[in-house]
Amino acid sequence: MGKAHSNAWRNVGAFFDVPAFTQKVLVGRDADAVAAAAARYGWAESATDWRQVIARDDIDIVDICAPGALHAEIAVAALAAGRHVLLEKPLANSLSEAESMVAAAQHARDRGVRSMVGFTYRRVPALALARSLIAGRKLGVVRQVRAAYLQDWLADDESPMTWRLRRESAGSGALGDIASHAIDQVQFLLDDTVTEVSGRLHTFVSERPGPHGPEPVTVDDAAWATLSLAGGAVASVEVSRMALGRKNALQIEVFGSKGSLRFDLENPNELSFFDGTDPIPEQGFRRILVTEPEHPYLNAWWPPGHVLGWENSFTHEIMDFLLAVGAGTDPSPSFEDGLAVQRVLAAIEESAAANSLIQLAHR
Repeated sequence: MGKAHSNAWRNVGAFFDVPAFTQKVLVGRDADAVAAAAARYGWAESATDWRQVIARDDIDIVDICAPGALHAEIAVAALAAGRHVLLEKPLANSLSEAESMVAAAQHARDRGVRSMVGFTYRRVPALALARSLIAGRKLGVVRQVRAAYLQDWLADDESPMTWRLRRESAGSGALGDIASHAIDQVQFLLDDTVTEVSGRLHTFVSERPGPHGPEPVTVDDAAWATLSLAGGAVASVEVSRMALGRKNALQIEVFGSKGSLRFDLENPNELSFFDGTDPIPEQGFRRILVTEPEHPYLNAWWPPGHVLGWENSFTHEIMDFLLAVGAGTDPSPSFEDGLAVQRVLAAIEESAAANSLIQLAHR
């Protein structure tokens, strides 16, 4: 994430008209490693103590790409110091941490300090177009959503232990890591709120090679959930980091009374649209190549048909964040949006533990 965000900070001004800024300090744990990364990724200097950096008078924005266990502490401190905050998803490792972060963000907002959580897939042009089509009633009444986020980087039983497999540092496994994206997309695309949850978690490999021998895996490898939304739609969510052959497949299908959409992040420039109002002999999914200047974010990039990649969504995210900060408006998604996702994640865990249906308060 540090590499992806650095790339976006380095390039955003070359493509979008944004307020001027300086890439000032890159913070990391190892002094030599972070100094080398700062030189490579365009930062003026490096440091190992984030508290000292946040306290500096020449720092206005803090971009947090640390593991989830550090999100709350860094974000709350940065907001209290008057720094605008961009924070990678998920918002936190627990619901209580997320709630404290929203309180800090609301207090900071009263002082003109802005915050945003980085659900970057909102900035994929094809998904931004999908939201526009749904809002424009091209699908009629949305009835059903299928969202799957499948990866295979843990399919090998001998893949080594990492911080993402320890509950104390990651909070959860595939649930927080990639289900957070899928759940945010369900709520974002439909502009709706999850009200009821049924979930299941599973760990396929319970032990992995650690630095000092075998170490227990304390998070999930895969998760499943059925979600009811306030507007009446029902969504299924499936995520896994053990799905051999799927590298980064965020797959979304939305079915309405008049039409349907489907998207796959492994083909990020394409959106498939089925128009149910066409004459039956002419019906079928049609491919929309989302590379025209009229499509979201595309007017700043290349000629039609010249595709974008995964990294471009981060550039769009930084652009939107900078424009909001410059205009003194609240960027989206907010910490409140991150909390809404966190509530669903917590409900899935609770449902899985109790093998029951969990109802959420409608907000």
